[in-house]
Amino acid sequence: MREPFYISTAISYPNGRPHIGHAYEAIAADAIARFQRQAGRDVLFQTGTDEHGLKMVQTARDRGVEVRDLASEMSSYFKAMCDNLNVSYDRFIQTTDADHHRASQAIWQAMANAGDLYLDRYEGWYSVRDEAFYDEKELIDGEGGKLSPQGTPVEWTAEETWFFRLSKYQQPLLELYRDNPDFIRPESRRNEIMRFVEGGLTDLSVSRTSFDWGVAVPGSPGHVMYVWVDALTNYLTGVGYPDGEMKYWPADLHLIGKDIVRFHAVYWPAFLMSAGIASPKSVFGHGFLLHRGEKMSKSLGNVVDPGDLATAFGVDALRYFLLREVSFGQDGSYSAEAIVMRVNAELANSFGNLAQRTLSFIAKNLDGELPVDGRRDVADGQLIEEVIVAAAGFKSAFEDLMLSQGIEAWLRGVFACNQYIDAQAPWALRKTDPDRMNAVLGTLVRAIRILAIVILPVVPEAAGKVLDQLGAAERDHAAVDDDDWYARHAASDFRLAAPSPMFPRLELPAEAA
Repeated sequence: MREPFYISTAISYPNGRPHIGHAYEAIAADAIARFQRQAGRDVLFQTGTDEHGLKMVQTARDRGVEVRDLASEMSSYFKAMCDNLNVSYDRFIQTTDADHHRASQAIWQAMANAGDLYLDRYEGWYSVRDEAFYDEKELIDGEGGKLSPQGTPVEWTAEETWFFRLSKYQQPLLELYRDNPDFIRPESRRNEIMRFVEGGLTDLSVSRTSFDWGVAVPGSPGHVMYVWVDALTNYLTGVGYPDGEMKYWPADLHLIGKDIVRFHAVYWPAFLMSAGIASPKSVFGHGFLLHRGEKMSKSLGNVVDPGDLATAFGVDALRYFLLREVSFGQDGSYSAEAIVMRVNAELANSFGNLAQRTLSFIAKNLDGELPVDGRRDVADGQLIEEVIVAAAGFKSAFEDLMLSQGIEAWLRGVFACNQYIDAQAPWALRKTDPDRMNAVLGTLVRAIRILAIVILPVVPEAAGKVLDQLGAAERDHAAVDDDDWYARHAASDFRLAAPSPMFPRLELPAEAA
């Protein structure tokens, strides 16, 4: 039986169209999911949209449409984004789904049965944009009034509401963080959350009566659940709560933006403790993606549709750039120029050119037949060893969510291959020493296959084409260690066809220039 692995993104709030930040999170989660599938894990990868809450009501009102119609339309854009970016989700959840309403009401009832919900009146500060309540001590002064810690406007709210006894879970949460140091990652996020919880927790308002777009509170007419109770429960909905076997729970990884770590690392485990459900194993708060070093905003005119970037540069090129350029967990920056430079230097010129000239040479000069004999040299074994080390470095880094460092390790194997092919010069050996040429080409094919398997989670389409051209069917981690693959494959009736370019060079779009 394969070991389960459950990874989720945050569910996106669809009161606007997806931007590159949404794409970055989806691509990163997809690369991790694909990597874990290669490792033989039984992966469940969930993403989706968070369709309830006051923001959706206000946006629908401003547009003069029904809120349900707005939710359906806008969610379709997020699903299309994932599909266009080759995101291999297993479920795209929408919080309007019927099974999600059942799950949300079930966890509410479990928290009520634990004595952790009580009815009272809420008066305090609320940010509609964040869908979050804030204590007075957290607010900052801004132009026009008080602002949340994120700089979003807050308004004074007063209404009857159900409260969750969050204060009861201060010590259990601190013990959770102490006993599970990887529960919140990276370390900077963990430190922020620990300081927040150590500062004292107040009970949390968890229902609203000022609108009715949400999950109805069981047994309390007129109340709908605070959007974060409903939204966070999506992770349980996906594993079959409350009636399913929940074999994928606890989740291995909630991958989220750094601005919503509090909801996932404080409120969510407290809700789960109350309901008697295990906490997720890890919450990772990644950084923001900046455009030329600036935060994206409509007022600056620098909000970019990820679909436009994918059209301009290609899906694999965009995926590679985002995962390679940004140190995972930190803020990162992108521009059209940076994408072109990075992709051309590393994918097109380094790995793409390596694969293209090696496979083309075999197709043209050996009629596509993989050489089975040849005079070996110590350099051959050294190259394969360097490639194996590079593959191990990628694997180790990805297991630790160091995605950029993993790709950097992979590149060391690519660079070693390019140094080898330049030093061995099989095009010259064709005339002077064909026996040695055969060994060099066989070594390069072995190395290229390994490197293509390793980078599949990052650039699945292009690396898959390399492996298709090689006739390499097995593409999991075990295949990397299959030393006999080349001998078996070369002895078969396989023939290399003339390859088409897998990693074309990019040109800077005219509008960017």
